[in-house]
Amino acid sequence: MSKLFVAKPGTTTGPAKWKKFPLSRDKADILLLLSGCMLVLLPHIYALPWWVNMACAGLVLCRAWLTLTGRRLPPSWALIGFSLLLMSGVFLTYRTFLGREAGITMLALLLSCKLLEMHAKRDLFVVIYLSFFLLLTSFFHSQTIASAMLAMMAVVILLTAQLSFHFTGVIPSIGQRLKMGLGIVGLAIPLTVVAFYIFPRIQGPLWGLPGDANSGRSGLSDSMSPGNISKLALSEEIAFRVKFSEQAPAKAQLYWRGIVLNRFDGRSWLHEESKRSRPLKDELLGSGPAVHQQIILEATGQRWLFALDVAGSAPVLPELGSTFNRQREMKSALPVNSRIRYSAVSYTQYSLQAGLAPEALRSSLELPPGLNPLSLRYAAEVRQRNNSNDERIKEVLQLFRQENFIYTLEPALLGTNSIDEFLFTTRAGFCEHYASTFVVLMRAMGIPARVVTGYQGGAINRVDGYMEVRQSDAHAWSEVWLTGRGWVRIDPTAAVAPERIMRNLGASLPQRGFSGMLNFTLDDHSWLQSVRMNWNAINNSWNLWVLNYNQDRQRDVMRSLGLSTLDWFQLSLIFLLFTPATMTLIALPLLRNRRQISALDRLYLLLCQKLAKQGFPRAGHEGPHAFGQRLQTLLSEGDYAPVNKFLTLYAMTKYGKNTASQSSVIARLKTLLAQCR
Repeated sequence: MSKLFVAKPGTTTGPAKWKKFPLSRDKADILLLLSGCMLVLLPHIYALPWWVNMACAGLVLCRAWLTLTGRRLPPSWALIGFSLLLMSGVFLTYRTFLGREAGITMLALLLSCKLLEMHAKRDLFVVIYLSFFLLLTSFFHSQTIASAMLAMMAVVILLTAQLSFHFTGVIPSIGQRLKMGLGIVGLAIPLTVVAFYIFPRIQGPLWGLPGDANSGRSGLSDSMSPGNISKLALSEEIAFRVKFSEQAPAKAQLYWRGIVLNRFDGRSWLHEESKRSRPLKDELLGSGPAVHQQIILEATGQRWLFALDVAGSAPVLPELGSTFNRQREMKSALPVNSRIRYSAVSYTQYSLQAGLAPEALRSSLELPPGLNPLSLRYAAEVRQRNNSNDERIKEVLQLFRQENFIYTLEPALLGTNSIDEFLFTTRAGFCEHYASTFVVLMRAMGIPARVVTGYQGGAINRVDGYMEVRQSDAHAWSEVWLTGRGWVRIDPTAAVAPERIMRNLGASLPQRGFSGMLNFTLDDHSWLQSVRMNWNAINNSWNLWVLNYNQDRQRDVMRSLGLSTLDWFQLSLIFLLFTPATMTLIALPLLRNRRQISALDRLYLLLCQKLAKQGFPRAGHEGPHAFGQRLQTLLSEGDYAPVNKFLTLYAMTKYGKNTASQSSVIARLKTLLAQCR
């Protein structure tokens, strides 16, 4: 194997040599292996430190340069010193050699360094096996369809490289070897699918330790300051998907309740736990039909759950657990670190807590002292001009509607008296500005009020029927408590930008730059929107049937097959039955393509096998005539006679012109074969 890596003495190794002669087989095989290693290292770029990426890229490029130029590999002492330097960098970066991040980093560096130490065929296979192992760790970082396709491509290249090193003599072309690698992967796919869907599932994410997959992303928080939601609204990531049992509610009713913020410190609204943790049975009276939803919530790292305003009960989450308080907030017992699926029943027309006592509403009237004097004065004037709370609410909304208020993602910075500055000076803000100002004015008039944050809107994906609610749909609105009616939702944003409620965020904000130029292509029926919906539907199916295929999902699949009550042992038996059946289905097409042996040749092979057992094997180069001539000197006259007749008749039928029928020849050969003792 040394000739694969060391230039021959006296040969040219410069660029002129490359132009004159094509790459040798050895160099081409090494470059193919290096391309597979690059595909393996590629998914780790964003997870590894920058210096590790530079080191890995430099080592791979150095190995490619040494291969192309035919130079010798570095000496062992240089590699040992460089490896110690890299390990020191790992320790300084992570302060440990243990753990997932440090382990993946060392594995990437080990693979890159091993490329400079390949002196024998065993070293080549060590690199391939290291690549396969490192490829598995890439799913710790990303589990998307794109990452799976990249991993599949890397597997094909690595298998092709492994096959290339096994060939001796004539080697197939690169296209034929790639076809063989694809064939190996294709043969493994059916069994992989069966094992994935039938083998008993364990709790936890598809890859990584519990809490690893899909963790780290965030959504709405339990506080609201000016700019919080507007920053979140810039994200097009999907917050959750919803499947309705019947027709989806109207756009104006798509308020997804999340967090109730009841305490105001002059700048931020803060969440305050309800003293009574569980809602009373008679405090929610639904006056309309119930809306049944199946919700797929993306990982947030938080505990908040969302449902259409307002939910009737807490969802059932066997793995996480859930709570439901008097403010109609839903929370899981543990942070949502992986994608979850739950059902919810909501009422869009309702009466909520109409019988609350005055002491229960006291916290919804509190305002920080000494702040926003102009707003308090204006609230007193409105209260004096109107006799009923409905009229006071109407006048404030009329102010937002008729005055020059602007709905924008880029409001001016506000000072200590933020409500005064927004209401009388800047008059430009996002939904949190309008909801906050409205609630402060209501409290100043003696009307209990609070801020609710969640999401508003959503778009139905016409491909799979799921409604997609994105982070850009994050919204804040108000609730006021009215005698005899309870808590009533009022959205002051609808008075300023009604298109935000009836359509989406993009329709209510001016488009700038490249997005504005392409705005005409993003209508509901454009080809670009169709492509986007199809891609989102594919991602949703990937999430449901791959990433989120857990024990509950497996039970649903088994139940659909009529197998409702199965334990782990029974599922294992089903898997053991399906596995050989799948392997048989894979093998049948391969057996059909095997070369068929004719009845004439089969009898000839039986004769050769019989003679070999008696100590007279046929040589590989011998035909029937040459084999018979040699046997004449080895066998007695009585034993040789039927053998000679058999070989003569076979040769005449196989290679000459025999007028006898095939069936008669076969029968005669069988008789002679029986006589051969």
